[in-house]
Amino acid sequence: MPKAWIQERKRDYYYKKAKEEKYRSRAAYKLFEAVQKYHFIKHGNVVVDLGAAPGGWIQAARKIVGGKGFVLGVDIKPIEPFPQSNVRTITADITEQETIKQILQMLPRKADAVISDASPNISGIWEIDHARQIDLAQHALKIALETLRFPGNFYVKVFQGDLLNDFVQKMKKHFEIVRIVKPKASRAKSSEIFLLGMRLRMED
Repeated sequence: MPKAWIQERKRDYYYKKAKEEKYRSRAAYKLFEAVQKYHFIKHGNVVVDLGAAPGGWIQAARKIVGGKGFVLGVDIKPIEPFPQSNVRTITADITEQETIKQILQMLPRKADAVISDASPNISGIWEIDHARQIDLAQHALKIALETLRFPGNFYVKVFQGDLLNDFVQKMKKHFEIVRIVKPKASRAKSSEIFLLGMRLRMED
């Protein structure tokens, strides 16, 4: 890794904060900040976390839902286990239909919130990376629609680009409220933003 990048990371406020507060990644604060503002995860909720490795969002979600809630982390890479009995993880590909069945089997009931920080392997070619990220967001939305109870919430990472508007419109068909969120913990120069869909609509 380039030395400049390592130095910048060490200076990063949220990176230091995560180390001090023993979160597995600085991404935990992207979730905390959004939940603090929009309250889409609450105490006692059931949460599905997609693209969950290494587990920063799992830790944040577990803190919010408390001992009476439940958090299921899903990632294509194995996630180091957590000691809490109400946190479970599965190694699975969110683009596979079979994963939806696995998720439903693991949940105590349908989820109150589905969150996704899943990212593609970055190629460095902007159009490709944007398209791959939107594709992952589409798969995350599909999982949300199958695993959320009414009126559940969905929070998903996307990259800015020409495919974004169509995805926002699709979200609006399924959720009563759709917000674009750029947490302070998301680096300013990063093109990542998050879409928040609140109050899943009943199918007509």
